Amino acid sequence: MQPQTIHNETSLHAPPSEKRWKVWWNLLRPHTLTAAFVPVFIGTALALYETAIDWPLFLAMLIASLLIQAATNMINEYYDYKKGLDNEHSVGIGGAIVRHGVKPETVIRLAFIFFGIATLLGIYICINSTWWLAVIGTACMAAGYFYTGGPYPIAYTPFGEIVAGFFMGFVIILIAFYIQTGIITSQSMLISIPISILVGAILLANNIRDIDGDRENGRKTVAILVGRKNAILLLAAMFFVSYILIVLFIALDYAPFWALLVFLSIIKPLAAVKGFSSNKSNVTMMPAMVATAQTNTIFGFLLGIGLIIGYFI
Repeated sequence: MQPQTIHNETSLHAPPSEKRWKVWWNLLRPHTLTAAFVPVFIGTALALYETAIDWPLFLAMLIASLLIQAATNMINEYYDYKKGLDNEHSVGIGGAIVRHGVKPETVIRLAFIFFGIATLLGIYICINSTWWLAVIGTACMAAGYFYTGGPYPIAYTPFGEIVAGFFMGFVIILIAFYIQTGIITSQSMLISIPISILVGAILLANNIRDIDGDRENGRKTVAILVGRKNAILLLAAMFFVSYILIVLFIALDYAPFWALLVFLSIIKPLAAVKGFSSNKSNVTMMPAMVATAQTNTIFGFLLGIGLIIGYFI
């Protein structure tokens, strides 16, 4: 049954004036937006090795990616509400609809406005690069919508981690690199792989946390298919492979020695695996979920910094 919510466009549990901006801010799920920043940052850092950076193109790409990520979060919130999956006690959601009375129609309308602005930025990017990117950009937005929208949401299948990692890691890095350089290199493709894995890890961590509720609602995520214990082992393996790939790329001269900076983030994946292994409730697993997202953020940021240092030294 769909939860009943009073829709008055204001917070139900907070002073309406001073807290209202937080409702809209939380709707964006700001902690997830780094998953959009990191690929653009890395793709642009890689472009340094080929050309001078076009900063207006970089900003257009960054803002478009952030808007698509935020819109995807809103679509997720809208459809999870419509399907009766979210309530005011749900963990890890913006809560604008079920906690603060924002109309579902307002949320989905805002998501499409964000898509529209991203499209305008995409047109600017295409004018300054190639119109083939319009097809790729449309595919990225479609993936964001159909992740939880439509009759057969990707999030309900075992392919959520693969789709998210591919579009938010591999594709975004290559677009950010291509709009600066006009080419795609083996280096840019290889460097995108560990980031793609870590983006997928965020989704896997989310599915581990929600495994019981997802199973009750008929989802067939990887975490459900392999079981909680094996899903945690898979998460650990994804972390391990991401770090080992950096060492391999350095050995093969695809990445500078400074890329080893990523190992400064190693405490986060260790905390994530330990947190999921020792906790079983949604609330107590939240720190592990946060540590997984932070792994992608810190790993990606340090990798980008390492690439920049390697270029100048």
